[in-house]
Amino acid sequence: MQVVIPLAGKGTRLRPHTHRTPKPMLKVAGRPVMDWVMDRLEGLDVEELIFITGHLKEQVEEYARKRYRWPSRFIEQKVQDGTAGAVNLARPHIHGPMLIVFVDTVFEADLTLINRTDADGIIWAKEVEDYQRFGVVVTDDQGFMTRIVEKPREPVSKLANIGLYYIRDVDALWAGIDHVLATAPNKGEYYLTDAFQHMIEHGRRILTAEVGGWYDAGKLDTLLETNATLLAKGHARRRDFPGVTIVDPVLIEDNVTIERSTIGPNVTLEEGTQVSDSTLAHTIVGTNGRITHSTLSHSMLGSDVTVDGFTGSATLGDHSELRQG
Repeated sequence: MQVVIPLAGKGTRLRPHTHRTPKPMLKVAGRPVMDWVMDRLEGLDVEELIFITGHLKEQVEEYARKRYRWPSRFIEQKVQDGTAGAVNLARPHIHGPMLIVFVDTVFEADLTLINRTDADGIIWAKEVEDYQRFGVVVTDDQGFMTRIVEKPREPVSKLANIGLYYIRDVDALWAGIDHVLATAPNKGEYYLTDAFQHMIEHGRRILTAEVGGWYDAGKLDTLLETNATLLAKGHARRRDFPGVTIVDPVLIEDNVTIERSTIGPNVTLEEGTQVSDSTLAHTIVGTNGRITHSTLSHSMLGSDVTVDGFTGSATLGDHSELRQG
């Protein structure tokens, strides 16, 4: 089985970082979002990873080739025309069933379901209460998808589409994508889910499977929520320092120094960070950060960031400085 990983095709929501850090490589609980997703591929017969990248192709390729054990291919999507267009770029290289994974969420799912179903495809979903924010999957009595409704006003379904799909009948998918690309774009984009609808309307069966956990990492508030959830689920690492108050859960990596400060809850400090005379809560700090005389909450800081004398919330890209005189 081949795994298609579209890193392009969808709008980027964490804009302060995107000029230097691809969204799937942003870290949550000390690891890139993409690493959490790749963990879920264990136990599957993966033949190849096919990354559909944006303009940061070189960064993604360098990281993935060093990090992941599977053979990998990298294709740049030069025209950002949507998710159907992104997946379509993998077509010349696909020769059998495939898994499609959008890696801006962290999920908990047993993907070996792939080996136990004869359905033409699988779409994974998560029941949510705030269904109006998502595309939701409507199913029949047997659990097969009948349609996807984007941001419904009425509760036609509470099963949010999480961006994880298995396609056994790839020829039917290509026919669906051809149909989508031949029609007018939907709100300026060609959506992969419209190709799934075409498959269903032509007699294919796409099973809906619910994940155990789903944690969005595509925008600031949900990334911080995901960081907090993963720390609470056992990925925290506490270290104590003289004169420092630690409020669990926290993840404090190696070579971090903290003086006269309060850290936590839900704080990740990556390697090499230095904090003094500060209070941090609900915050992620990248490698080699420098935080002094500051009070930060609900903040996300990239690597090599300096913050001095600031109180409030901040979202800063790599190599930024924030000083309040």
